[in-house]
Amino acid sequence: MPPSYWLLRHSVVMCLLLHSLVLMTLCFHHAATSCSKRCYCTDSDGPTGGKTMRCSNLRLTEIPRDIPNDTRRLYLDYNLLTSIPTNAFQDLPLLAELDLSHNDLALLEPGAFRGLGASLQFLDLSSNQLATLDPEAFEGLRARSNLTGNPWHCDCRLQTALPRLDLEPVSLTGIVCQTSEPEDSGAQGVPFLLAKDLDLCVVLKKTTDVAMLVTMFGWFTMVISYLVYYVRHNQEDARRHLEYLKSLPSRQGKSEESSTISTVV
Repeated sequence: MPPSYWLLRHSVVMCLLLHSLVLMTLCFHHAATSCSKRCYCTDSDGPTGGKTMRCSNLRLTEIPRDIPNDTRRLYLDYNLLTSIPTNAFQDLPLLAELDLSHNDLALLEPGAFRGLGASLQFLDLSSNQLATLDPEAFEGLRARSNLTGNPWHCDCRLQTALPRLDLEPVSLTGIVCQTSEPEDSGAQGVPFLLAKDLDLCVVLKKTTDVAMLVTMFGWFTMVISYLVYYVRHNQEDARRHLEYLKSLPSRQGKSEESSTISTVV
């Protein structure tokens, strides 16, 4: 086989492989940057530009899985979302604005906003069904957030969770208590962050103190019962031993009397 023929064949094979590689790269890039099904995407230039994806009012019940990874603004408002699962947005490193308002969100799972701490600037969770917050759902998120319009239940759990959030402090003013525990705390209708003298953990602390007292009383009763049993048991043993000692001279006297009778006989 002539060397030129081999070289030509080798070149054709390499060109085909290179062409296939380019096509695959273009396909993957298109899949990663194309708009999600049923949603509407636009691109804008400038320092605050980038891709905007709108999936508003589509009656979505879950987060779309084919969101382009170069999305900077994502609108999922006016849908039927009830929860945000773990790692829902971890493949969106450029996301700066996320609108989840006007859904039925009642649960934000731990790690729900994982991966957005460095990029996200605004988070809208208004007009949902959130009653409490789990700090593990935010994982260092520092974005300005809209938390208004939720049926917040102000209790000890929520009070201890707020200091663990890294959201902008002004965002927490949107938490207005709709219900509270205890009910007579006077927290209803009050922005929770502004109620600085409100301590909803007092009842829990009192309950804990009562439980500790009951436990201590139970242990004390057990110790006293054991001591009483121990003393009575030892008293019984001592009485028996004393009766045994008292019986020894009587037996010795009977033995001496029997010996004397035998000698006389």
